[in-house]
Amino acid sequence: MESMDDYKEELEASFRRIREGDILTGTVIDVNEEGVTLDLKYYAPGFISAEEMSSDPDFSLAEAVHVGDTIEATVIRVDDGAGNILLSRREANEEQAWEKLKEMMEEGTTVTVRIKESVKAGVVTYLEGIRAFIPASQITSAYVEDTESWVGKEIPVRVITVDEEREKLVLSGKAVALEAEAEERNHKISMIVPGTVLEGTVESLMPYGAFIDLGNGLSGLVHISQICERRIGKPSEVLKVGEKVKAKVLNTNDNKISLSMKALAEEMVDTEGVEDLEAYTDHTSTGTSLGSLLAGLKLD
Repeated sequence: MESMDDYKEELEASFRRIREGDILTGTVIDVNEEGVTLDLKYYAPGFISAEEMSSDPDFSLAEAVHVGDTIEATVIRVDDGAGNILLSRREANEEQAWEKLKEMMEEGTTVTVRIKESVKAGVVTYLEGIRAFIPASQITSAYVEDTESWVGKEIPVRVITVDEEREKLVLSGKAVALEAEAEERNHKISMIVPGTVLEGTVESLMPYGAFIDLGNGLSGLVHISQICERRIGKPSEVLKVGEKVKAKVLNTNDNKISLSMKALAEEMVDTEGVEDLEAYTDHTSTGTSLGSLLAGLKLD
């Protein structure tokens, strides 16, 4: 036979005192267009209106909440006039969200958000139900002039500013984008075999050597000692920006492409008797372009 002990938990729950501001946990027993009804194991059910479910304008009650779900919500009124305890999930979420956002910032967590609108100097999105700002300089790796074109796009971001008192939440996708680009670039470099002859364009001259644009987002360095066989004081004595050149890959240590025009010249002298540097810096030379080298390779 059933005894009073069987109903002890329910009786204690029904006699507990509920106050405005309390955070209660309940089970969803009904979902409709107006809102959500919760079983609070109390003599009165809880009710959350659709407006009090989330601050996110794209939040869908029908998609996000189902009968049987467990929800935490803050008490707004003990009696809404219809025998229900009026609750707000939005308020409860915000209280908990700020703490979670602080953890995300401290741990450097990467999350994906959808950009909702373009505003002055950046874009707006929502994270954990909180309105967040992404500056135009932090959307991706480069500054974004046309922020309107990013509306509706999903991007990976990290939390960089959390100020609960001022309700200020700032996100950044720049660091994540730079890391992704570096990973892709390093993968491309790992596909290059030392000894390969590549063709590129001189993009800049430095006192210590020349940087060669190899295409496909990659560049390599020809150290001044590797430009030609004779000793030179500066790279501009032999090369000029915009010039087409061929060079041999020495190594790809530390994900940097080290090139040598001298090694290629020596090799060509040995095999073909070529004596002038112009033979491998003119526009008619035929080297292996990086694009063709990497063509057909699927990047992970």
